[in-house]
Amino acid sequence: MQPSSALPEAVRALAEADFGTVAQRFRDAGLAVGLPAKGILTVRAATPDPARPAVLVSVGVHGDETGPIEMVAYAVEALSREPRLLAADLMLCVGNIDAIAAGKRFIDADLNRMFRSERGALAGTAEAVRADEMIAATAAFFNAAGPVRWHLDLHTAIRASHYPTFAVVPELIADERRQALIGWLGEAAIGAVIMNPKSAGTYSYHTAEHHGAAGSTVELGRIGTLGQNDLSQFADVSAALGRLLRGEPAAGGKQPHVFKVAQEIIKLSDGFTMAFGRETPNFAALKHGDVIARDGDTVYTVFHDEELVVFPNPDVRVGLRAGLMVVRVA
Repeated sequence: MQPSSALPEAVRALAEADFGTVAQRFRDAGLAVGLPAKGILTVRAATPDPARPAVLVSVGVHGDETGPIEMVAYAVEALSREPRLLAADLMLCVGNIDAIAAGKRFIDADLNRMFRSERGALAGTAEAVRADEMIAATAAFFNAAGPVRWHLDLHTAIRASHYPTFAVVPELIADERRQALIGWLGEAAIGAVIMNPKSAGTYSYHTAEHHGAAGSTVELGRIGTLGQNDLSQFADVSAALGRLLRGEPAAGGKQPHVFKVAQEIIKLSDGFTMAFGRETPNFAALKHGDVIARDGDTVYTVFHDEELVVFPNPDVRVGLRAGLMVVRVA
């Protein structure tokens, strides 16, 4: 991370959860502005309007995933200069503020596994405390919202990918809202969508399950250094987000390929090993019968003709998901 003094002001402010300037611009335009917790900004119409979409945008849930922080910083800065164009109620959440400052993925544990009722040994971590703040603010935001609810949780991936941009979408989202979300992802040039049937404790699954939001974890390329990201790779998603927040017509786009989860790979013990190298890209293909991972007497193998591996990570804590195997359905 660059020294904060070297960062563009909009980027520095968002990375440090400093909403002072943009909040005041929205407030001066007569909008209802709230700061329910550090790193969380809400902007609503002065008079509640249930026909108005409610859009939650979250960044920095992993502190080392900096590209979306920069992209959203510029998008919100631009919108705050034309505040009357905001056509949605907006909640902006900067997730793991301390990890962003430290240039680390997390402080004690993965924040994006904390959105669950059972946290076990992780209940006392810094991330558990932060997740509780985010859960409370999210509930207050959506409880006051109309039926059209979005949550775009913006990330970047640790490893290379055959699809440089892709998204994970909870299957439980109602059909009409799910199709609207997939359409928006296509407009944002997202190449692939994974339909996820089961929560892994992620923020976007939480909002879909508990608040009926069209929520998605959106992976936008590779991890980079704050202040040094190539923002051209975020141009399509930035434009699509701008249209969504301004209520402008969708620009259309190529529909992403759709995958479903074939199996979850759970790390059962410290003896867990994967059968391929750490540089294996997301969506690498394995054939029927290939070994995926070994964990004591448990051997994970491919049981479809072909399965693609996503998020392989043998370093997760015992009991957590160490990877997904997916198959293409559309």
